[in-house]
Amino acid sequence: MFTRDSFKGYLMNLFEAASYPFETWRGTIGLVLVTVAIYVLLIVSTMPGFSLQMLGDGLHWFEYVVVSLTETVYRTDGWTGLGIIVLYALLSGVAVVNAAAQLRFIGLSSLTDLSGVVPGLLASGCASCGAGLLGFLGFAGGLAALPYDGALLRIGGLVLLVFFLGRTGHPERCAIAAEGTK
Repeated sequence: MFTRDSFKGYLMNLFEAASYPFETWRGTIGLVLVTVAIYVLLIVSTMPGFSLQMLGDGLHWFEYVVVSLTETVYRTDGWTGLGIIVLYALLSGVAVVNAAAQLRFIGLSSLTDLSGVVPGLLASGCASCGAGLLGFLGFAGGLAALPYDGALLRIGGLVLLVFFLGRTGHPERCAIAAEGTK
């Protein structure tokens, strides 16, 4: 169970993890690039058949695909659906930048913290159909059979992302060692 001090420490770790990419230009640029790449991947995965057909005809359709699918998500579920995708992309971007920093500072053993990104990437996507990247893997029908069309799975993925970011904290400091010294 959380005590007041442990919850306060968790929130401080979460704030440090979320603000780490903005400490340097390199981190900020990395965050923007990773976030945009994940957003595009999530948007394109909302309608895999449409995306593959259009992009199979040529990459000159790329802008049209991204804009039309963004509009489709907005028209289907409004700001909530689009917000979920943007939040997934942003939190996944923060997690990837922090994991890269941990890899650089701590070494290969820190890659387990990257596992917080996977649920968000797999479970997100179109807020109305629940496909996400699982649609590319052939699991869209299974997600559609879930209660609320898989919305609980997407919320669970967001909770996991926030949990892992708050657990790891600032990539250059060991949050576990700080807790053990109290």
